[in-house]
Order: sequence, then structure tokens, then C-alpha cells
Amino acid sequence: DYVVVKMIPDSRLPPRHLHAVHTGKTFAVIKWESPYDSPDQDMLYAVAVKDLVRKTDRIYKVKSRNSTVEYTIKKLEPGGKYHVIVQLGNMSKESSTKINTVPLSAPDALKIITENDHILLFWKSLALKESNFNESRGYEIHMFDSLMNITAYLGNTTENFFKVSNLKIGHNYSFTVQARCLYGGQMCGEPATLLYDELGTGEDSSATKSGRPTDVAAVVVPVLFVLLVTLGIGFVLLYMRHRRLQNSFTAFANSHYSSRLGSAIFSSGDDLGDEDDEAPMITGFSDDVPMVIA
Repeated sequence: DYVVVKMIPDSRLPPRHLHAVHTGKTFAVIKWESPYDSPDQDMLYAVAVKDLVRKTDRIYKVKSRNSTVEYTIKKLEPGGKYHVIVQLGNMSKESSTKINTVPLSAPDALKIITENDHILLFWKSLALKESNFNESRGYEIHMFDSLMNITAYLGNTTENFFKVSNLKIGHNYSFTVQARCLYGGQMCGEPATLLYDELGTGEDSSATKSGRPTDVAAVVVPVLFVLLVTLGIGFVLLYMRHRRLQNSFTAFANSHYSSRLGSAIFSSGDDLGDEDDEAPMITGFSDDVPMVIA
């Protein structure tokens, strides 16, 4: 025996499992489940977005009959902080979550040029890769003195360079450049960091890690190429010498070849020298000695 029980839907329950699926620089995708399974009618949700930095509120209405609802919140700001509240339209119990959007990227190609009594920081415009960045917002520069363990705010600029003076000899510095922070330093871009030693040579810490393998390859590849060329030239010279010796030997053997014997005849240098020393020198013929011609 069995019995079927149908629960009465309670519209006072809050949405379940509210969470952020994906966050970008200017949007966030949130997801939640209906207060009860398999709604038999459209349900109206109120999505409230509170900007914790600007102290502003926005409310969106979402209607759905699905058990799982996904919604994209748009027109957010990079590096912002938001509090999202979802509840049924009858102002029932609510579910909430906090969202932090992705900040602006760090400026690229941060470099140092050393002058006589100061240095110049240079970087690429952030507007080249960030469509949400306006040059009028500008950049802010910070400096960290590792010897004194002090971080100082140097200022901001709307240009792509910044002059730094009054550096102390024997101190190591770290410079950071980022999109200027808004609203009391709560909405900032990612910083680009550059290390600078007392000798006046700047080094980008992020570029150093990725650049070392390239530098090693730039040295190893030419050396290997020179070695391969040298070995190739050596093999060619050895081959040419071998061919020359082979040709000389062939010519020498052909000059001593006897067609009557069918082989080449060679004699050592010692034998030739001894025969030349012991053989009498023929100076002429006498008249009383008969000449026999065979």
C-alpha cells in the first residue's frame, strides 16, 4: 500500500544555493534554485545589486518557471565590490552573496631610464588593451624602499611616464604603476612592479621570470650553430684530403703497374738507396771489350 502526498508550495521560502558562476570586469553571472522543486507557474524574483563602493542600489526583476535560474548582471565596474540579494517578488525571505569584479590589468612594458639626478618611469598606455579604461582616469605610482621598509605614494599622472627624484645611494626600490584608484582607493587596477637597485639599473620582475629562458636560448642557439658549422667544415676538409690521398695513391700505383706481371711493383727507399751506393758508376766503354746485344 502507498499514499501520494503533495506538499503545499510555500512562497515565503528563500531562493536556494545562490552563488556567482562567473565574474568579469563589467558583468557577473549568478545562479540560484527556486524555493521549492518544479514550480507549476512563473515565479517573479527581485534581484537587488548594492554597490558597496559607490553606496548605490539597483533592482532587477526576473521571471522564470525553471527550478534553476541563471541571470547576468551587467554594467558593473572593474575592481568593484557588490552585494547581491535575491528573493521572491512578494518580499519573502532572501538569499545573498558578495561579488568582486575583475580589476583592470596592469600596464605593460614598465621600464626605467636613468638620468643624472633622477629616473624616468615609462609604460604602455593601458587603453591599448583595456576598452574600459579612459586616459583621463590616469595612473598612480607607489615606491617601496626595501632598506627602510617604507612604502610611499609618489603621485598620479595622465601621461605614460613619471619622473622620480631624490633617490638615495645604496637603497633598493620597487616601483608600482596601476590604474588610479577610485572612491577612497577601493577600486584600483592591477599593479605593474619594477625593481630598481642602487646602481641605477631597472629590472621588471615579471619580465625577468619569463625572459630568462629567452636570454639563455639567445646564447645557446648561436653557439650550437657555430659548432655545427665548424664540424661541417671539418668533415668537408677531411673528405677532401681523403679523396686527394686516394687519387695520389691511385696515380702512384698506376705508374708502377707492370702489364707483364699483372701487378704493381714497389721497392723500399732503403733498397734503392743501397743499390745506388754499391753499384759502380759507368763512365764509358772500352774499345777492347766486346758489346753483346741480346
